[in-house]
Amino acid sequence: MSTLATVLLASLPLTVGWVVHVWWLRGCLNTARRDPLTGLRTRDGFTRRASVLLRDPRAVVVLADVDKFKHINDHFGHAAGDALLKAVAERLAHHVGSSGVVGRLGGDEFAAVLLDDHELTAGVLPLLHHVLARPVDGQDPDVRTTVSLGWVRAADFPGDDLSGLLRRADEAMYAAKQGRAGIRRAGLGWLFATVTGRRAGRTGAQSAGPVVGVAG
Repeated sequence: MSTLATVLLASLPLTVGWVVHVWWLRGCLNTARRDPLTGLRTRDGFTRRASVLLRDPRAVVVLADVDKFKHINDHFGHAAGDALLKAVAERLAHHVGSSGVVGRLGGDEFAAVLLDDHELTAGVLPLLHHVLARPVDGQDPDVRTTVSLGWVRAADFPGDDLSGLLRRADEAMYAAKQGRAGIRRAGLGWLFATVTGRRAGRTGAQSAGPVVGVAG
């Protein structure tokens, strides 16, 4: 047997062990970037994927927040709250599709980046809002809520990074939640978020650009 063949055979176990270790580490990293309850990406995993998608001029950022979630936990128990969160996550992920990304930012707050091929977002979001408000199969029919949505088209604010776009979507979402009216623009979103103080320490979007919120 040649010297080269001997060296290769001797190094084979080490190489295989290294490949297995890398595969195991990658699996651990992917698990860490997934929310254990909903299976969605965590904030870190969402940020990584969303930042890539925002390079596409079709990108739209959406923020979703479950209304009166604490009330549901308090009156129906955490199991009902968990079932509701999982249902919202599944429906949102199905609606966004494989070309976009959905993440659970924490608690009852979700974020998504989708690619709007035909500028249909304004018409599609009311439908999504209706879908997210459906009762959860197999749960107490009294466990009912709505999900407030805010969104922003990334191309309308080319100077904003993901953090800035999420802030705009957040302000629109909260304006929708507070106003209980179908659609609100960024100016009103900034006003409501500032006056009510929900997002203390955050700077409101002072542009009159087309950031829109949808609420029930």
